[in-house]
Amino acid sequence: MPRMAVFLDRDGVLNKALVRDRKSYPPLDAASLEIYPEAHKAVAVLQKAGYLAICVTNQPDVARGTRSMAEVDAMNQKVLHALRLDDILTCPHDDKDGCSCRKPQPGMLLAAAEKWGVDLGASWMVGDRKGDMAAGQAAGCRTVFIDRHYAEGGPIRPADYTCNGVAEAVDFILQNNVIRRNAMRPEDLNVKIFADGADKAGMLEMYAKPWIKGFTTNPTLMNKAGIKDYEAFAREIIKAIPDRPLSFEVFSDDFSEMERQALKIRDWGDNVYVKIPVTNTLGQFSCPLIKRLAAADVKQNVTALMTLSQVRDVSSALAEGPSSYISVFAGRIADTGRDPVPLMAAAVELMRPYPQLECIWASPRELLNIFHAESVGCHIITVTNDILGKLTNLHRDLDEFSLDTVKMFRNDAVKAGYEL
Repeated sequence: MPRMAVFLDRDGVLNKALVRDRKSYPPLDAASLEIYPEAHKAVAVLQKAGYLAICVTNQPDVARGTRSMAEVDAMNQKVLHALRLDDILTCPHDDKDGCSCRKPQPGMLLAAAEKWGVDLGASWMVGDRKGDMAAGQAAGCRTVFIDRHYAEGGPIRPADYTCNGVAEAVDFILQNNVIRRNAMRPEDLNVKIFADGADKAGMLEMYAKPWIKGFTTNPTLMNKAGIKDYEAFAREIIKAIPDRPLSFEVFSDDFSEMERQALKIRDWGDNVYVKIPVTNTLGQFSCPLIKRLAAADVKQNVTALMTLSQVRDVSSALAEGPSSYISVFAGRIADTGRDPVPLMAAAVELMRPYPQLECIWASPRELLNIFHAESVGCHIITVTNDILGKLTNLHRDLDEFSLDTVKMFRNDAVKAGYEL
């Protein structure tokens, strides 16, 4: 059975941080580390209520060379044993290392969840830095922000609760410990669902659903649908769906021809976004073209991204332009055996300085990806009709679903007339 956890930052939450010029720093050493008196009872109460108490702490001084890992371990052991925590995880990296464990990335929470069998949707993150809140939100946890009035300010996305210390945080958690179900109605989601396809009847069926917020297509989908006249089809769809975003892709491999096509597609309608591949088939980066189109006020959907460096460079190229999308192919990333969730969380953070840009979770492989996108704060997810069809399974009783599966196997065997 999945367990519940409360993830706790260390400095400023469990022990006092050094504060200079309204900036938080870790204690100098284990001897000078001072645990908050209220932390002892707070941790004990959490554990009595059935929560794991797991500390997750950034310690970048190790990467910066100003502190050894042994010194950090000594402080961690003091906190671990004094408070009888269940576990403590440490990220010794700095921002430039680009790791997935340093908060605001959710890597430490995800690792702890795998180790301890934690249901992240039923768990909490308590911290005093905005990175703590972002990590908890990216992992799908609820969050409590302890406001120490640091110069960096509060969380970018509001926490579920803001308080003055760990005791108050625990009180709130225990008063609001109803498990939040990961499954919810599509209209309850913050992430916007875009339908991905090229079948007009199917697109119009999705258009009738108010929670479908936009549409994307591409030449591959159009070819599969048997469409011969690209522009005629596009104009027909734009006329039928005039008030939601529609993305149509250029199909040249030459950048000057891409530009000509993009400017033509732009003029088809105010709700049209032009899809530009991140490179051409020779691997040449499209950023110079993307920047020119942004200057020409072309709303773009830059597509087929799979790395954070691509997200960073494309965001910069779109910085001075109008509303645009960046499509990161999370499903294809997963096809390589990599977990796309930390990368998508990092992509959202990289795009945060550009409020006119929205991150798309592209190429989903399963219904659960919608809730992955929701948990990391992704703005949009593109979903095909076969995945949308599985929305009827939301909230479904698993015993009932199991029985229906057994019946399906039995009925198919009978229909086939198998004998032994």
